Amino acid sequence: MPRSSPLRAWWAQRPPAAGAAVMATGILSIGLNLTGHDVLSLTALALAGAGWVALAVDSAVRLLRERERWRAEAGTPAGLTAVAATTVLGARISALGWQPLAEALLALAAVLWPVLLVEVMRHWERRMPGAVFLCCVATQGLAVLAATLARAEAEAWLARAALVLFWLGLAVYVVTLARFSLRQVAEGAGDQWVAGGALAISALAGAKLLLAEGGGLYLWNVDDAGVLRTVTVALLVLALLWYAVLLVAELWWPRPRYDMRRWSTVFPMGMTAVAALSVADAVDAPWPEGPGQVLLWIAVAAWLAVAAGALVAARASVRSTGRR
Repeated sequence: MPRSSPLRAWWAQRPPAAGAAVMATGILSIGLNLTGHDVLSLTALALAGAGWVALAVDSAVRLLRERERWRAEAGTPAGLTAVAATTVLGARISALGWQPLAEALLALAAVLWPVLLVEVMRHWERRMPGAVFLCCVATQGLAVLAATLARAEAEAWLARAALVLFWLGLAVYVVTLARFSLRQVAEGAGDQWVAGGALAISALAGAKLLLAEGGGLYLWNVDDAGVLRTVTVALLVLALLWYAVLLVAELWWPRPRYDMRRWSTVFPMGMTAVAALSVADAVDAPWPEGPGQVLLWIAVAAWLAVAAGALVAARASVRSTGRR
């Protein structure tokens, strides 16, 4: 490809928030798999996998050739999409039975997580957009993948590590909530939805831990399991409340223009649906299943709308670059 290629110039301008597209596509793949839509699920997995590989290669190249830019981007909350996207992809791959690959993704995410989390927290400001909740999402993503593999591999130590990450993720949520600017609910460009998505992935982590216990591992006593069950259901309820608040805000203050951060709207929508479906299974309660299925198709519709906006924006950007 020529050095002056408009396509290359457009790709070079890609912000770290692009990782949310992989997160959104990957979580839809998980949701579609849970509801028995295997062909659509595998299609979404293929798209997420291709996106993950492209972004991983690009990130590695930047680390080697443009280290200052890499560090600057790693210091933003959006940089944590690298960890979150890797864990979401790993959880879906584990469902296929490809445990060695899922384990490799867990190891990679575990290495990236402390490096990126420290960089992000060093650059925190007093009032931040919704992307700040990616600190919680990345932490709980590790908990989800570790608990998923604990059940698949019957490894109790992984489940206990996941439990530690689960509680740590909740503590991180409380800290990030204090940094979140509530004005973003009315003014945010899309990533304000991560405020609810972080609670949804926390509920999913709790559900995965409960399912790991039900898979034959003795992990904790009855009282501890009861606390985990109660907290998991409470997190799902809070996530649904956030979903309702953010949806009303979108209708009250419409923001129809495309923005890359809209992928950070699709991901929480899909994650809330997956959390509802998973919690219904984990606690053997039917009430979250119906809302989960409805929210899944809303997330699919949102994905299609954002993908269409992304294609139009990319085409316009490539054309604009080519005319210079």
